[in-house]
Formats: sequence, C-alpha cells, structure tokens
Amino acid sequence: MQPPRLLLLLFLLLLLPGTWADPEGSWKLHLFRTTVFHNTSSVDMSGWATLEDIVFVKLQKYTWNILYLQPWVYPSLPAAEWENLQNLFRAYLQDLNRYLSNDARLYQTPYPFVFQGTTGCDLYPNGSYTKFYRLAYNAHDLLSFDVDNSRWERWQESELAVQVERQFNSFTGFSVTLQHLLNVTCVDHMKKFIEYGRADLERQELPVATVFARTPRPDQLLLVCLVCRGTGFYPRPISVAWLRDGQEVPPGPALNTSTILPNADLTYQLRSVLAVASHDGHSYACRVRHRSLGTRSLLIPWGSSKAALSVGITIAVLLIVAAALAGAIWRYRRM
Repeated sequence: MQPPRLLLLLFLLLLLPGTWADPEGSWKLHLFRTTVFHNTSSVDMSGWATLEDIVFVKLQKYTWNILYLQPWVYPSLPAAEWENLQNLFRAYLQDLNRYLSNDARLYQTPYPFVFQGTTGCDLYPNGSYTKFYRLAYNAHDLLSFDVDNSRWERWQESELAVQVERQFNSFTGFSVTLQHLLNVTCVDHMKKFIEYGRADLERQELPVATVFARTPRPDQLLLVCLVCRGTGFYPRPISVAWLRDGQEVPPGPALNTSTILPNADLTYQLRSVLAVASHDGHSYACRVRHRSLGTRSLLIPWGSSKAALSVGITIAVLLIVAAALAGAIWRYRRM
C-alpha cells in the first residue's frame, strides 16, 4: 500500500523552509497548506512558507507552481533541485485530490470540507531543536506526528480520526522517512535559508511612540501610548510599559495593551492605554524596549506634548499682542 498522498505533499513542503527569529535568537521554520474540497470536481489549494514572519514562498493557486517572493530564495538552492521540487509538487497534488476524494466517499464526508497541514522545526541557540507535524480537518485538530517515536496520534474520537490514525500508522516506511525529514532535512535546509535571507532577518526599524490623552468622562483620563509612526517597528518582539512616578504599572483592569498588529509594509504597531483619575498628582511615562534600541529604552513622559502645546499657544498669543501693539504704534504715529 502506498503512503497517503496528503502526507507526501506535506513532507515535500519541508523542502521549502521558513523561519521566525525570536528575541532569544532561536529560529523557526513553519510551513502551511490548506485544501478546500467544494465538491467531487472543485478543489482549491493554497500553500506557503514563512522565513521569520516573511512569507517568502507560496504555491500558485491554479498552476501549482512554486512562487519565490524574495530575490534571494531561488539562488539559495541549485536550479535542478527547484525543478525537481516543482515536478514532485505537480505529481503529488494530482494524486492528493484523488486520494482525499476517495476518502470522502469512503467515510461519507459531507461537502464542503477542509484539510489543513502545518509542519516545521524550531532551532535554539544551544543547538537543540523541536519539530512537529499537525493535520486538521474542518479547523479541528485531527492528527499529530510524534517524531521521536515515529507514531501518529489522534486528537479527537471521531470515526474519521480513528480510521486515519490506524491507516497512517500502518505506513511504517513513510513514517521513518518523515522522521528523517523533520530530524535532519528540516534543520539543514533552515540553516541554508537563514544564510541567504540574513539581511531580511536582521532588518531593524526603530519604534517611535506618541503619548496623548482622551477624556471619556470628567473624572477620568485615558493615557494612550501609540507605538507607530511612519513605517512602524521591526522586528515584531517589543516591550511597552507605563511608569507611574518612575515605577512600572502592574497588569490590571486599568491597563489595556493591544496585540501587536501588522502594517502593510511588514512593520508593526502597538497601542497601550492606561486609565487614570484626572488630576491625581502622579507623573506618567510610556517606556518602550526593542531590539533596535539595544540596551537603551524609549521614554515618552505624559505632559510633554501638552507642555509643547501650551508653549505654542503662549508664543502665538504674544505674537498677536506684539502685532497689535505695533499696529497701534503705527496708527498713533500717522495721526
């Protein structure tokens, strides 16, 4: 019996690495695939890989060609290897649709249905790494692969999960191959792509923060720290905190910090809001820490914008008064 075509497709995706660099210097290679079966003759498929948070390669929807989204991707492997990958993709994707359609009939699976696969390996600074393989059906975890023990494990008690787990565990040769790909090939290819994509991985954009206030009611101020101006910050990891009289404000109902949100130019933004009582007599500042700042912190005190506004108004008033006086003197001299 031949290995399931779905799994063949997914372990072939291991040859298209992607990474994520976190603050501690570890790297993550993650690959994703989604197949939507509308009916027996209509199937949509998409696949992509990430290098850090950069989607650098994807599968073209209708032709199933591999598209290289960064200029350094294609040169990182020999042309013959990319051509071989392309041919393998086309052959296995054709078989994949037939295999899953047959399973849908066998288990009387109602249309439409979706299979999703994600796989990868995470490399850490000390040389250790973890690896994973997960398969989902209709957005619910179906199976995972225990790489160390070369065993498939189901995540639900449905008939489909029981049958597919039994079937996959019978393909011992395939499981051994997949184990090798995750233990060896995944990390080896990741290191190669890190080498070629290092300039993108190490790109840094300084965060710029703005502090302003809103007044939802007379007895309350909402202090807002917006970490986004211009192109935003990069890489993604960042620390934003409020200081009250120089001391960090602990988490609580008064503090609301958003998730890190992406901008269109592959930078990020973040908003942190602190609720305080009006005229409470304390001083407040927003502190930002980011890799691009090194050991320094960005500190924006509340009141600096307000003070600048007051100074601007004062200067404007003085200029108006001066102009009025000059006009009065000129008219006086003309009399």
